[in-house]
Amino acid sequence: MKTLCDCGHLTQEIEKGACTTGYGIDSQGKKICYACCAEQDKAAMRTGNRITLYLNPVNRNVTNWPGSLRIVGEYVREGKHNFAGKRYDVWFTVEGSRWHGVRYGDFTELCHCRKLKA
Repeated sequence: MKTLCDCGHLTQEIEKGACTTGYGIDSQGKKICYACCAEQDKAAMRTGNRITLYLNPVNRNVTNWPGSLRIVGEYVREGKHNFAGKRYDVWFTVEGSRWHGVRYGDFTELCHCRKLKA
């Protein structure tokens, strides 16, 4: 069932039994459709220097929580980490800006990303 989000768009169609709502909630508590979630994340990357995304090192995809923002990393390097066991570094470009992200271990996909200096 689709409902209207606070952004004015309809929520994503949900399959029966799926573990999702079809929308995200922003910092003001408003319901935002997945497409607008991607736009908000891009805007945050334009104005800010850091963002937390998700990294799948196998296919080099860097995504936001619902997966509506998808960036293919240019290079992923696997290294060692003293606590997590593994460390994954990814480099990618968004709207002409170079970014670097780090994911620690295989028990999470959280990728801590920062904009690189020009």
